[in-house]
Amino acid sequence: MQNFTYHNPTEIIFGQGTISAIAARVPLTVPVLLLYGGGSIKRNGVYGQVKAALKDHPALHEFGGVEANPLFETCMAAVALVREKKIRFILAVGGGSVLDAAKFIAAAADHVGDPWEIPLTHGRALQSALPLGAVLTLPATGSEANGNSVISRRATREKLAFYSPLVYPVFSVLDPATTFSLPVKQVRNGIIDSFMHVMEQYLTYPAQAPLQDRFAEGVVQTLVEVAPRALAVTDDYESRATFMWSATLALNSLIGSGVPQDWSTHMIGHELTAFYGLDHAETLAVVLPGVWRHQFDKKKAKLEQYGRRVWGAESASAAIERTEEWLLSLGAPVRLSAYGIDAKEAAEKIRARFAERGTKLGEHGDITPDDVAEILLSRN
Repeated sequence: MQNFTYHNPTEIIFGQGTISAIAARVPLTVPVLLLYGGGSIKRNGVYGQVKAALKDHPALHEFGGVEANPLFETCMAAVALVREKKIRFILAVGGGSVLDAAKFIAAAADHVGDPWEIPLTHGRALQSALPLGAVLTLPATGSEANGNSVISRRATREKLAFYSPLVYPVFSVLDPATTFSLPVKQVRNGIIDSFMHVMEQYLTYPAQAPLQDRFAEGVVQTLVEVAPRALAVTDDYESRATFMWSATLALNSLIGSGVPQDWSTHMIGHELTAFYGLDHAETLAVVLPGVWRHQFDKKKAKLEQYGRRVWGAESASAAIERTEEWLLSLGAPVRLSAYGIDAKEAAEKIRARFAERGTKLGEHGDITPDDVAEILLSRN
């Protein structure tokens, strides 16, 4: 197990009826920005609960319209409002996209220079950020308890991730009842995204970290077990609560502490979203089996362990097959052709982009742009 520093300052407030807890946590002494997405929180009652909790706040400003893949251009409009109103705290209400946007806005608000350099440097250019809190309504990204953010830029068709301990939420409210009104597709995507987060931190090579492995396998086994009921029964509190907590633990930096990590599936998937507009989870379901097969010899030991412990599979190849079968059972295609995307075209576009950036991926840093093209060609 490698040396590591574990950092997670987020207070989690979990359970039904907990949105009112923000009243004691959102500061009354500074202007606050209430940030949300396309308006679903107004239809499902979450907005009303938030407004009721903050009814006595003297300087509450609102900004809506954050996209499912939050745009740099939209975030910069919010940054302009933050600067104009001298806002010093951000409350994000929604799913991971709203939380990611809040992190970028918090980071860009006082940034000197071009804010796009924050994701371009993967967060290394960030010196300070406004504090933020969250009310989570869509489990998926783990953004409620980590310092990660992913931002897209329409003008350049880029989608870039950054990390900083400065943008961890101060607190996050997780009320599983807020998920009852979600479309089934969003729940499916959230389950897949959470599963993939675990895999990026777990499915690498043996690192003498047995407890971390068991943590990871436990989260995956729980997601597999709870998925059918979470998808079939929209108002089942216990299954949605289990799903929500699993999504948080999948990427709150615990299971990745002290172990090698991959993230090539995510990086390739981001480019598929940038070029073709696929949902994030849809890209991951397509790319992951291709990465595993391309890196089969290097990942074989962990594939065998994963297959044996999670699926009862007899081989590394069977572990990949069982994973693909599970994704298909959730209604997630595992081939680019299912979305009408030409694999050859996608492979060349993304190969060229990674070559331009000098990008190498994977836990060994040896997946080249040409390798990425091979992976995508195999997903036709």
